[in-house]
Amino acid sequence: MTAGFEHILHWRLLTGSHPFPGPDGGTCINEAAIVAAGLPYRAIRASSDCPPCFSPPLAAYALGLNDAMPDAERPRLMAFVLRLSGSADTAETEAARTGFLARESVRRLLPPLLDRAGMPDLAARCEAAADLGAAVAAARAAAWRGGAAAEAASARRAWLRGALAACIARTATAALRAAEDARCAAEVAEGANPFLPEAWTHAVAILDEALRIGRQAPEIEVVRARDRLDAARAVARA
Repeated sequence: MTAGFEHILHWRLLTGSHPFPGPDGGTCINEAAIVAAGLPYRAIRASSDCPPCFSPPLAAYALGLNDAMPDAERPRLMAFVLRLSGSADTAETEAARTGFLARESVRRLLPPLLDRAGMPDLAARCEAAADLGAAVAAARAAAWRGGAAAEAASARRAWLRGALAACIARTATAALRAAEDARCAAEVAEGANPFLPEAWTHAVAILDEALRIGRQAPEIEVVRARDRLDAARAVARA
């Protein structure tokens, strides 16, 4: 770990937007990134509230994870606090990032659920999706079959099987929406989590890889970022 970065990890991430960071941090991931970059602080309720130097799909996905993750998991996002400001790129790159988030959510999060539900053919189809079109088609098939299986399980009063099938339908539907709205990719991880303990691990890995597409955020000196975060805490305490 970079010297001094462990100090940044002590910043406290919370769900929702915040008018100013609390004495222990008290912001979402994008608000923390704004402070660390030395930009004027602003409350973030949606990715459109971020400064224009933030990649919209990456900020949206990070915000979705921030609000969906349980408190014990959310600190994982602090690893990205220095990588969001300055990540904005061309429209083509932002579209590629959105497509990546949707495709990888289908490839990594749906297959374990489908295998568990006894749908190995669909699991293989999702995992093999080589592009966004194939991922969307696979997710659409998973949503339809999951919905049908949930209805059949309900009729038999097979509640656990029905809950898993309904989860597949919901997460696959979220993956379809993610092709247009990157925040919905976070809903895939959130929906899968009750049946897939490693869902957040997959989601964080997807964010890491998406941040490697296109323009990289300019390097922020860790000590300077730490000082900015500490200064924000000091103002809040005052």
